[in-house]
Amino acid sequence: MLALFDSVRHWLDGIAHLGTILAVAYLLYLLALTGWIMLQKREPVATLSWILSLALLPYLGLFIYYLLGPQKVKRQRLRRGRARSGMEHYSDVCPPDADCTELAKIAQATTGLAPSTATEVTWLVDGAATYAALLEAVAQAQDHVHLEYYIFNPDHAGTALRDALVERASAGVQVRLLLDAVGSSAVRQRFLQPLLNAGAEVVWFHPRQLLKPFKRPWLNLRTHRKLVIVDGRLAFTGGINITDDEDESRNPDAYRDLHMRLRGHVVRSLQLVFAEDWLYASGQDHSRFDIARLWPSDMPLRGDGAINAQVLVSGPDSGWETIHRLHVAAIQEARERVWLVTPYFVPGEAARMALTSAALGGLDVRLLVPKMSDSWFVTQAARSYFDELLHAGVKIYEYGPRMLHTKAFIADDDVCIVGSANFDHRSFRLNFELSMMISDRGRVAELSTLLQSEFERATRVHDQAGRSLWLHRLPEAFARLASPLL
Repeated sequence: MLALFDSVRHWLDGIAHLGTILAVAYLLYLLALTGWIMLQKREPVATLSWILSLALLPYLGLFIYYLLGPQKVKRQRLRRGRARSGMEHYSDVCPPDADCTELAKIAQATTGLAPSTATEVTWLVDGAATYAALLEAVAQAQDHVHLEYYIFNPDHAGTALRDALVERASAGVQVRLLLDAVGSSAVRQRFLQPLLNAGAEVVWFHPRQLLKPFKRPWLNLRTHRKLVIVDGRLAFTGGINITDDEDESRNPDAYRDLHMRLRGHVVRSLQLVFAEDWLYASGQDHSRFDIARLWPSDMPLRGDGAINAQVLVSGPDSGWETIHRLHVAAIQEARERVWLVTPYFVPGEAARMALTSAALGGLDVRLLVPKMSDSWFVTQAARSYFDELLHAGVKIYEYGPRMLHTKAFIADDDVCIVGSANFDHRSFRLNFELSMMISDRGRVAELSTLLQSEFERATRVHDQAGRSLWLHRLPEAFARLASPLL
């Protein structure tokens, strides 16, 4: 009996000893994880959210943070290379022939891209019109076609564009295609082979590298940009990817979305954005780009365009959050109205304060979001902010049944921002995004007419009272708690 008691005692002592070791290991894990996250110098709310969330997942949390946690990308050498690549006229000083508003100066100071002009800005609504215009432009290409997409699917839309690119590449036109490795993961080598055989170049942005030791993967840092440049003179950008999911002529439930076609001096800035992304993703030397082909000498000058246009870029290679910053600054400058359309609405404190202050000040503040986005969790997070916005006087509309994918913003009658960036933490901090800031009453009026028709098709949210605790309020509160991680 004594031997049995001794065995049990030794067993219990072993468990206690093991528990002490595990407790010390867990404490060291928390200290290491907390220090690592704090050194990222993110917003306190986001930092605490990561620490508390991962503390609940001992050891596994470190692996999750390693894969998905905040990361910074260093691409300054590419920007310093602008002078060597013929773009030395982009300086820290606003050019004397540009319309240098405070917004324009903020944009240039945070991106290095000067205010510019366009001779044409045409709004393209939905995929069918966008794909038709894009295919027509590609068919007329004489020198080069540069494309960068988050989603490029090998379906009808993707195959039609690929075949158009194959035809041009076979005719001697230089084709460069930059695809996000996660968003375009459905694309296989077999689909790309005709392009490669025709002489086109294809590069993957942040390919998955989970099996590479000591190489931190970039799973959470994607290029969300949608950009096409033809011959350095014509460009397409906005929110529309290459997929049948955005082609209403083939899919009645296709996303509702907005794109634009641009000509003029501003295409030079868009060409620079593509060149930097291509050089970064491919590792090629900048000498691979023939400057005369990138920026033709007969392109319109800044003074030739009547439409003030400026390229806004943001991503984890910059801490300025340019697109986020410009939205907040434009809201604060507005005197009559602020209209915001976004598929994913997860605002930070600065944006939320700006929106509610504008509404409390008597401005016409409107928010249009999808009735149900393609992410249930993000939809719940967005609705968690409705009470505060409604109480301040913000008019909220929910669009449906089609998924709303438009990302558009209007301040008063002379400024709008349209592009790839959603109004959430992911777009403002993690993704590489591209938006256009247009300062032109005529183009803003056209966009206002488009958005007004969207508001008329949507359902206005008047009251959040009476909703179920379990079905609505608790899920929304939980989703909001995790919103800094979205």
